[in-house]
Amino acid sequence: MNDEIISVVYLILILVLILPGFLYANKNRKTFFNNLFIWAIIIGIIVILIKFLTN
Repeated sequence: MNDEIISVVYLILILVLILPGFLYANKNRKTFFNNLFIWAIIIGIIVILIKFLTN
């Protein structure tokens, strides 16, 4: 359980570091949602792979 908490904290800190640059680079609304959709797919694939590999 302790490892899960540390992982969540690391992910939140990485998000805090990357989010301002991501928002600055994607000022156009269409580009922003396109890139957000791509990142959601990438993170979803990573989560699914981790679930399959840890079982």
